[in-house]
Amino acid sequence: MQPQDILPDDQNDVQVNGLTVRKGSVGAFLASVRDWQDPAGNATTRAAAEADLRSLLPGLHALGLFQVLAARDPALQRLIDGAA
Repeated sequence: MQPQDILPDDQNDVQVNGLTVRKGSVGAFLASVRDWQDPAGNATTRAAAEADLRSLLPGLHALGLFQVLAARDPALQRLIDGAA
């Protein structure tokens, strides 16, 4: 299976269980996790990253991402579980 088999190049989102999940959501999630976990980051950056994570989680749950992957960081896993 290739990415274009799931979401063609000319399509930017998919509807899953009534939610719109945009192309790039998994990448945005990973980038936000890095900002959220960065010990050198400031509180404002971490708070913005957490807000971004919370907004992405419903769509990622709808895709089934966390049915096959688990976070190594217990705090991140709690955040993921809390949005289920």
